[in-house]
Amino acid sequence: MTRLLASPVRRLAALGLALLVVNVGALAIHVPGADTVGSVTRANVFVGVVVVGLGLYLLAVRLVLRERLPRAALWTILGVAVLMRAALLLAPPFLSSDIYRYVWDGQVQAAGINPYRYIPADPALEQLRDPAVYPLINRKDYARTIYPPAAQMVFAAVGQVSHGVTAMKLAMLGFEALGVLAMLAILRGAGLPSARILIYAWNPLALWSFACDGHVDAVAIGLLGLALLARTRHRYGLAGALLGAATLVKLLPVAVAPAFVRGGRLWRPMLLGAAVIAVLYLPYLGAGANVLGFAGGYGVEEGYETGAGYWLLAGLGHLGLSPPGLLRTYLVCAGLTLAALALRIAFGRDRAPAPDAVALCRDAGLLAALTTCAASPHYAWYYPWLALPAVVAPAPALIWLGAAPILFLIDPLNDRFLWPSLVFVPALVLAARALWQARTAPLAALPEGTAR
Repeated sequence: MTRLLASPVRRLAALGLALLVVNVGALAIHVPGADTVGSVTRANVFVGVVVVGLGLYLLAVRLVLRERLPRAALWTILGVAVLMRAALLLAPPFLSSDIYRYVWDGQVQAAGINPYRYIPADPALEQLRDPAVYPLINRKDYARTIYPPAAQMVFAAVGQVSHGVTAMKLAMLGFEALGVLAMLAILRGAGLPSARILIYAWNPLALWSFACDGHVDAVAIGLLGLALLARTRHRYGLAGALLGAATLVKLLPVAVAPAFVRGGRLWRPMLLGAAVIAVLYLPYLGAGANVLGFAGGYGVEEGYETGAGYWLLAGLGHLGLSPPGLLRTYLVCAGLTLAALALRIAFGRDRAPAPDAVALCRDAGLLAALTTCAASPHYAWYYPWLALPAVVAPAPALIWLGAAPILFLIDPLNDRFLWPSLVFVPALVLAARALWQARTAPLAALPEGTAR
């Protein structure tokens, strides 16, 4: 057995097979017909199993970063990625019900109605209700849709073809595939090993978030991948337009904009990005102020209005400090930190210049990770997008943050600090370690006797 696994390619195949078995096994824990895993015990077992998959994934990432793999290994990586997604595609969503709102919004638009105008329970939409989708919509009694116009256009396009969950999931996987293909093109253009695509393609959090539950974040990932590709090919306007579209799927991608304007490439991406945002809003402006949907109400529900929804403030609450009293200080400090980093990336110069694609993805990954951690959403599917820039610039903290929030699929402690600390504390340790290594490596490289 040791000889059989001596080859890196064979070890990679074995890890892929094990990961596939683990994920299929986790799927088997779900009780058919249940809109959750089935029970608290089953949910705990499910997350325990997928955490085993997380361990296998991290071993596979270590392998592709440390070993020299032949080009043929790419087909193994992509084959396993496709098989894992195919295994979950036909399974009903059971970790989240968000996809039913996507399908509903698509049905509403197919009927020629602005999705921001009514809540699903409004009598004006009674004729659209069906037993397969409507009963499973979350917040249907009080919340207008929260999803921005670019997401709505995807829902509308799918709604013209099908009113089923599987079709919506296929659309999400199609956008995810665009992101993967874009990152492969970037790897090839930068002369980096194509096997690094495993960092995203085998990410178990992406697998469960998109192949199982069909979250719309996959659209943002596809558009962000295309934007990164356009930027590496010096198509600055196109890159800005694609990033603007990604921002109107999920707001978080706007955080990486400073990486796109570095080197003085400022006005074209900014102007075209802003123009795309404006144009995408136009078809929905008939809803008036409601075009912003449930964004404000969502912030209240998630504890952002009081500060309790932020991981760090929740931790300070355990020490007897009041999150509401610290909220303004936290937001100001986080905003100033991100602004300083954005200015440094957009207008600063690297002491040790990296290739353009690597620098772009490194900076995009840093901005994405810090912004996501500052917001600290407790939903797992907000994090897989961090694995995309890690394909080209594989920082350990970024890889961890892009996959480890699979733990957020449960919260046995029902606490916004203690359980999330299993993700955020190791990320901080990895980031501090990387920063220390970056500061000490140049000193270690100096000839003996050089003044320091």
